[in-house]
Amino acid sequence: MGMEPFGEALRRLRLRTGMSIREVARLANCGKSHISDLENGRRSPSLAVASALDRALGANGGLLGLADRRPVAIVWPEASVDVLPPVDAILADARRYVDGSIVEELRNQLEASKADDGTLGPAAALPKVLGVLAAVQHAVREVKPQARRQLLAVGAEGAEFVGWLYRDLRDLPPATYWYDRAIEWAQEADDSAMQGYVLLRKSQLAYDRHDALKVLTLAEAARRISPRLPPGVRAEATQQEALGLAMLGEPLRQVKEKLDEARKLLSDAAKEPGTLGSSFTDHTLLLRSSACFTEAGKPAKAAEILEEIIANSSLSFRDVGYFQARRSAALALIGEPDEAAILGLKAARVARATRSRRTTTVLTDMLETLDRWRRRPHVRALHDFLAERGAG
Repeated sequence: MGMEPFGEALRRLRLRTGMSIREVARLANCGKSHISDLENGRRSPSLAVASALDRALGANGGLLGLADRRPVAIVWPEASVDVLPPVDAILADARRYVDGSIVEELRNQLEASKADDGTLGPAAALPKVLGVLAAVQHAVREVKPQARRQLLAVGAEGAEFVGWLYRDLRDLPPATYWYDRAIEWAQEADDSAMQGYVLLRKSQLAYDRHDALKVLTLAEAARRISPRLPPGVRAEATQQEALGLAMLGEPLRQVKEKLDEARKLLSDAAKEPGTLGSSFTDHTLLLRSSACFTEAGKPAKAAEILEEIIANSSLSFRDVGYFQARRSAALALIGEPDEAAILGLKAARVARATRSRRTTTVLTDMLETLDRWRRRPHVRALHDFLAERGAG
């Protein structure tokens, strides 16, 4: 679509598909006048609307790339925001504001921000969560003793989430800081399950740093820390052990045995819905196993797994981009430069829209694999897109 204005591209795609403005508005969950204003350049698209239009019109990230050329307004989800007292009010009188109900509202805000992260990316979710944690950090010194443990538990959950957001932004020192803070708060709150969960997250952070031994030993520590560790967390930690073994060059047989063990643990996790780690499903395990096969020197198997999942899943918009990038990297390793670059460009557009530097890093590393094909048009297009101003 090049430098084509967003509105013109939207109208062209809508007419090509034969849709009316009403039909497009329904798919994008907005009014007809909103679509008309977009097509005529009277309104700038939000990322949420651009994302919905991109999917509805089969633009493969093209509309998102055009939307990203305009200033982006971050819109926070309505859930729980209006009922939260301002952070400065909490800081001024923590004993008044931080009671059981407000603790619950702080937890609700974390959940709303987690949903926002999947659509808009970490840069959008981070400011509000940091505001919540600022309130927690101050209030734990002021609240009545009976409220302190609850507040620390919320703080541990929020600090773990902030650690993840910084991971996705590829800002690893603050990610480490917040994971350490999450463990400290979880210890004081007597939440051993959260301690194990954060150790698992630190193992995943070690993967970002290509530290194979810490990937393995931190995953093992996560499983040892508590007999009460929920089965979903045990399953995810076992999968992470498989990844560490693959990175260390252990036999593929051992890697597969760990993945099989994780799969068995998941059958127990299904009996405890809503517990920590219950979001780790057979589907997630299959996604993560693709990284194990890549690290074990079987990129073709990884590409096969990712192709099936991306085509038949309900991943968040940001995660679709990340796993597209992982698949393109696997394709590059098996000598499919054009297909790798085409898919990589789609992933790069998602990374730019969601500010996911983790995805961008995967693609930048992949370009080294594609270097011997750098003169091919698709590879050159991906290189130019990433070089233009960064996709994350």
